[in-house]
Amino acid sequence: MPENKIENTKKKIILSGMQPTNLLTFGSYSGALTNWVKFQDEFDSYFMVADLHSITIKQDPAVLRKRTLDFVAMYIAAGIDPEKSTLFLQSHVPAHSQLTWVLNCFTGMGECSRMTQFKDKSKKNADNINVGLFTYPVLMATDILLYQADLVPVGEDQKQHLELTRNLAQKFNHNYSETFTIPEPYIPKVGAKIMSLQDPTSKMSKSDENLNATLFLADDDDTIRRKIKRAITDSDSEVIFSDDKPGVSNLITIYHVVTGKSIKDIEKEFQGQGYGIFKPAVAEAVVDFIAPIRNRYEEIRKDKKYINEILLQGREKANKKAMKTMSKVNKKVGFYQFK
Repeated sequence: MPENKIENTKKKIILSGMQPTNLLTFGSYSGALTNWVKFQDEFDSYFMVADLHSITIKQDPAVLRKRTLDFVAMYIAAGIDPEKSTLFLQSHVPAHSQLTWVLNCFTGMGECSRMTQFKDKSKKNADNINVGLFTYPVLMATDILLYQADLVPVGEDQKQHLELTRNLAQKFNHNYSETFTIPEPYIPKVGAKIMSLQDPTSKMSKSDENLNATLFLADDDDTIRRKIKRAITDSDSEVIFSDDKPGVSNLITIYHVVTGKSIKDIEKEFQGQGYGIFKPAVAEAVVDFIAPIRNRYEEIRKDKKYINEILLQGREKANKKAMKTMSKVNKKVGFYQFK
């Protein structure tokens, strides 16, 4: 078989990760995990727990360690198969820090200062505007470029960071010769953005101080029912998906994700029935959807030995891939290496 034919049979690489701050939410599942699971058979998949990113905001060390294992267990419970995907901790791969320093030296102050997320987080954490927060997008670029990712699942709020990643890769390639793959974004069209149950104009967040605003994948059945019952809707009672009805539209999206029914079919199903029928139906559908994931999570979380085995396996595979890239970078920028 000709060499170019062999190259074309290789799977493209996909990478993504989430910060282990608080528990994973239903929004995390809809916007990220559900797509990760789908991509496992099609792509060479690298999924990390982004613990380096998380310390741009002060963390309780014991809680961070616990949340890190919580995330690994929930990734697996939600369908990430360690036999198909490389599941690892960001801090277990030293090349993330090494390449970030190199890329820092190629990133303009203006490029980082323009990042919308830096501005937003600076306002929320005015007492801790640190250099790590400022260069957060450079570390994100490193995450992607180290593994030569072809595709990166991102939300709308991360598109700007991916564009910086592409710019840095192109700049490095231009200066030194082809080194990095230029990644492309993948943005889910439906169910990608689940909004807060208490403020449907804002994205559902695991850091929301109002616990009724967020559905967590570890919530028990009664908690799920209570949160959806209290969800903000609208002054009328029509179950219609519309920009001027963000509350009920959010619940329709949630119902769509857990049942697989189309938006139009959901509107027909609850036509003329009102929120008194619709909300309990959404609640029970979410309970039926989350319960198996939660039960599997609780089972995995108890088995620390199994989690550690997965992380050791992932660390080895991730380090091997990352160091291939890092060796090329070190050579090209002029760092002396033993032959």
